[in-house]
Amino acid sequence: MIEPHDFILAHAQVVLADRIVPGWVAVSGGLIAEVGEGEAPGGIDCGGDFLIPGLIELHTDHLEPHVQPRPKVMWNLMSAVLAYDAQIAAAGITTVFDSLRVGAASDTDQMSRDVERLADTIEAARALDVLRADHLTHLRCEIATADVIAMAGRVLERCGVRLISLMDHTPGQRQFRDLEKMQIYFARHGYATQESFDALVAERLALHDEFAVENRRKLVSLAHAKGAAIASHDDDNVDHVAEAIIDRVSIAEFPTTIEAARASHAAGIKVLMGAPNLVRGGSHSGNVAAQALAEAGILDILSSDYVPASLLHAAFELPQLVPAIDFPQAIRLVTRNPAEATGLADRGEIAAGRRADLVRVATACGVPVVRTVWRQGRRVV
Repeated sequence: MIEPHDFILAHAQVVLADRIVPGWVAVSGGLIAEVGEGEAPGGIDCGGDFLIPGLIELHTDHLEPHVQPRPKVMWNLMSAVLAYDAQIAAAGITTVFDSLRVGAASDTDQMSRDVERLADTIEAARALDVLRADHLTHLRCEIATADVIAMAGRVLERCGVRLISLMDHTPGQRQFRDLEKMQIYFARHGYATQESFDALVAERLALHDEFAVENRRKLVSLAHAKGAAIASHDDDNVDHVAEAIIDRVSIAEFPTTIEAARASHAAGIKVLMGAPNLVRGGSHSGNVAAQALAEAGILDILSSDYVPASLLHAAFELPQLVPAIDFPQAIRLVTRNPAEATGLADRGEIAAGRRADLVRVATACGVPVVRTVWRQGRRVV
């Protein structure tokens, strides 16, 4: 029986795990109490819009531009967190893994050095109940740095960590296997001359030789001890995947080649790609296209990466780009699949007993429009 203070969302296209049904969803005590087809008496009229599970975002770089909107400009951390949270929720994301970067690659890497204060700020906002989305912690660990282990340990003392990424941006491999493209990227970040770029490459190679192997081993042990899922990052060959298998990695973030993606998928490692890659029609850095992995049947999870709105946009567009993937399958890439990959068994699907994390979505000019967002039955947008 639905209590008077609970509610029904009626007249919706309800997107279940395997099909779409015209019907209704009853919410009680922050959970989905019942799902039905056809008309429902009373309730909130969704006007025939789609009703989907709240999106789950595992890897977003979007917090950093709020904290550091310009080079050398650091914003008030609470203000930055609240603005970031509002944009995340408005994009239909009800669970976000805040990607906190640990491991300073240089003395000027202020974002990494401020990570403890940022973690404290997110925890304070959570305690004050001023956040719209459910915020979990994802540590992006740069293994070829001197301080990554100490920094990761200090963050772990402050908050629970659900996901740890093993990142290595050493020149000549993974994301930066093409040094010419790396040079173009770093020219925008103060390394415009050949001399300065060569010095950067030499410095990064030395750091890798000194720290990468041991730091990776320690971080893997730390993750397993804390019960955090592990993600590999930018794998570009089968040797990288073999290492990931040994380390019991569960997510392959942004593999740069179809060979690495195929090997990860075959090993049961969930392949995560950027939604902007799919929406734009390819990688902005020349790596494998997300659509190619979808067509090959080896794309498991989408992430908004640097554009929060891209997550929902990509899910709506994917069935048009790859007809073999239907709409419920596409929605699973941004809901149930990331939930399963990180052990969140209470969300990611519209089904009785799951959290009432729900998004009402219309479309305009072929683009999804978020109308309303509920987290645990509470309207947040």
